Amino acid sequence: MTADGVTGVPEGRRLSVLDGVRVLDLTRFLAGPFGAMVLADLGADVLKVEQLTGDSTRANPPYFHQGDSAYFLAINRNKRSIALDIRSPEGKRILRELIADSDVVLDNLRAPQRKALGLSFEDISAVNPKIVSVSVTGFGSDGPYADRPAYDIIVEALAGVMSVTGPVGGPSVRAGVPIGDITAGLYAAIAALAGLQTVRSTGRGTHLDVGMLDCQVSLLSYLAQYYFTGGLVATHQGREHVSIPTYNTFSTKDGTEIVIAANTQEQWLALCGVLGREDLAAQPRFRSNPERLRHRDELVPILREEVAKWHREDLDRALVEAEVPVAPINTIDVALRNPQVRHREMVVRSPHRRGGDFLTIGVPVKSRQSPGAKFQSPPALGGDTVAVLHRLGYSDGDIARLQEADVLRAAAGDAPAETAPSRDGELGDDGAHTDSRDLARPGPPE
Repeated sequence: MTADGVTGVPEGRRLSVLDGVRVLDLTRFLAGPFGAMVLADLGADVLKVEQLTGDSTRANPPYFHQGDSAYFLAINRNKRSIALDIRSPEGKRILRELIADSDVVLDNLRAPQRKALGLSFEDISAVNPKIVSVSVTGFGSDGPYADRPAYDIIVEALAGVMSVTGPVGGPSVRAGVPIGDITAGLYAAIAALAGLQTVRSTGRGTHLDVGMLDCQVSLLSYLAQYYFTGGLVATHQGREHVSIPTYNTFSTKDGTEIVIAANTQEQWLALCGVLGREDLAAQPRFRSNPERLRHRDELVPILREEVAKWHREDLDRALVEAEVPVAPINTIDVALRNPQVRHREMVVRSPHRRGGDFLTIGVPVKSRQSPGAKFQSPPALGGDTVAVLHRLGYSDGDIARLQEADVLRAAAGDAPAETAPSRDGELGDDGAHTDSRDLARPGPPE
């Protein structure tokens, strides 16, 4: 099931900084569930509201553990699940009760869909005046693209991110990780936290609107400022940095690819010292970064030639001692075995409700003062339906009647995730938008 065993790997642990915060997660696919998982990892009680057939990523190929897809496992730990038809009258009533009992509602519905389902901010704030509503969509709630579907690659392309990614001269390539979705998820979590502070300060709830395209444009950072200030339209940067020639990729004598980031003047001088080329630092054309940038095409080949004389481990040792940032370009398997990564518990084991721990990524935020509970298994579809409804005052008879009427689904024996066929209006694994019809379709009985 995994390339590495779980023996000796520490148990994953959450933080407790958001203890007591209740989050209703109406999202699917990647951006929204990732943002909700960030909040869960920080200690929030996150309840995942799923259509009766479940989040389609439960069945995403190619890899599975105990019936759950690896994709689903990656972004749904530390959550509970209720399966609910939110278009039915009784499903809507239950959802309103859940909203009244929550602090944050996270959705990835377009504005017209929110309105159709009674999930606009006006609707839900009437139920809970202190609710924080966060919507994650491809293009935000307004503008000429507001009703378009979006995927990670679409917003990377529109934002110009792909135009600077790839070998010099092109072609443009997508980032190797889904930054369109992950960045939107992170901004959604930030928005939720800011909204909670607004409630704390004013006593009133708020709606926060996160667009994937907006998030990608924000990543342009200094490249956008270079354009605004100097008119530079950056293009494919390949292995290099647009403005720092000593921030670059090199190959060593043994054929290993490494990166060196001699950003400061002190690091440049140290790099020259390690390479035995102090003469470079003394030459007027390489004396300052503006001069080095102006003479980039002369400098970089010299540095490549010098680095190619070294074995990787020897150069790494020498540069680290000289405090020049250096690193090999690791493959994913090597990165996940890195001693710093392991020391920081970024590879941990998580329990699974069907037995058999699995390896997963740890929580990148650490706190000795606010440790939390051990990781919880990603939930079964409707695995917490009964407990949640009991808390709302529903009897076993009520729950049985609602399940018989296809209003909700409660896990029974936790059968493996079902593979649902594609449906019109439903997006793939990188989609930000959810079709309101899909949140409501009843699934097959247990």
